[in-house]
Amino acid sequence: MSVLKIETAKAFQPLLEPSRYKGAWGGRGSGKSHFFGEMLVEECLRVPGTRAVCIREVQKTLAQSSKRLIESKIEDLGVSRQFEILKDQIKTPGDGLIIFNGMQDHTAESIKSLEGFRIAWAEEAQTLSARSLSLLRPTIRAEGSEIWASWNPRRKSDAIDDFLRGKKPAGSVVINANWKDNPWFPKELEAERLLDLELYPDRYDHIWDGGYAKAFEGAYFAKLLAEAKAQGRIGRVAPDPLLPIRTFHDLGGSGASADAYSIWAAQWVGQEIRVLNYYEAVGQVLASHANWMRKEGYEDALVYLPHDGVNENNITGKKYEDHWREAGFKVEPPIKNQGRGAAAMRIEAVRRIGPKLWFNEDTTEAGRDALGYYHERKDETRNVGLGPEHDWSSHGSDAFGLMAVAYEEPSRSAGFNRKLSYASQGYA
Repeated sequence: MSVLKIETAKAFQPLLEPSRYKGAWGGRGSGKSHFFGEMLVEECLRVPGTRAVCIREVQKTLAQSSKRLIESKIEDLGVSRQFEILKDQIKTPGDGLIIFNGMQDHTAESIKSLEGFRIAWAEEAQTLSARSLSLLRPTIRAEGSEIWASWNPRRKSDAIDDFLRGKKPAGSVVINANWKDNPWFPKELEAERLLDLELYPDRYDHIWDGGYAKAFEGAYFAKLLAEAKAQGRIGRVAPDPLLPIRTFHDLGGSGASADAYSIWAAQWVGQEIRVLNYYEAVGQVLASHANWMRKEGYEDALVYLPHDGVNENNITGKKYEDHWREAGFKVEPPIKNQGRGAAAMRIEAVRRIGPKLWFNEDTTEAGRDALGYYHERKDETRNVGLGPEHDWSSHGSDAFGLMAVAYEEPSRSAGFNRKLSYASQGYA
């Protein structure tokens, strides 16, 4: 058995112990891939006959795999004579093997070809789908087998993030590693890091510090959210018990392929817009949305629907506004159809009210994720904007835009400056 002396950064040392699941998450320059690449070479030498698979969600060519990195580690560690580099795989000591697979190409039947493999390493694991993870885990089941994952988080709902950081299964060791944990962080990357910090502060936390992706590059509301965070307007925000709560809706349907139904709850308090809560559900009937409103204590809240609130529900045949009234809610007249350019008008309306926005941090996180991702479709060939991209982020953003369009400063509201009479108290 070969003995290797590999220097290991302190952040990664917990991963050297045997564990069913080993995970390392964080930003660019942390050395995650280099650590796992070296550990895989070491394991193949330590346990001859080891069979390992390097996983990505999508792998159309070997250029997208970890193969070149592992080849360089074999060379750097001076053990080239003990490995045989082939076109699409690497033979290891004791008739072992390292192969490279895209999980999207596997079916429930073909995944069985990985039975007997002792190690599976998922790189760029944030892209791994829930389906792929559920296929992989029971397949890697040889005695002493391990599943490794390295990733830069995007959202809490990413399958690997939810599994290893959210559910924290027994037999797992998960560490956070960023550029500052890398004692060999190169000066070239340091220059790039500082440049991103200066020029692209909205994306810096995600790219370099492993934060969740709060803003898509070029997103409509990225600057608005960054300013709210910098100015302390994302935190603990309480409702005013004397003022009405207003809820702004974007309509979805029922069924697995339906769009999301989104609701923002807010109050207009003086010159502040207090954004209190966010709700989103896919494929649920309208009663589910009403139950959420009641559970949150919004029985007396005002309901604002978009122009299609006068449309008939595709299941019951009733208008959405009638459903909400019958459920006991006060429904404001649906916002009129703004016609062509409506999306652009909503975007500008949100930007206009941006300095007034105060977000309750804990209950609006999912909604702020949507706002931070909402971006323009591009014709990359002509570099032409094609309007907002219709994806998971657009429903929450449309409901938020509805609020911005409906907003009136309290000083402009009817009766705000009305003459007060106290005749019942003996005053003229």
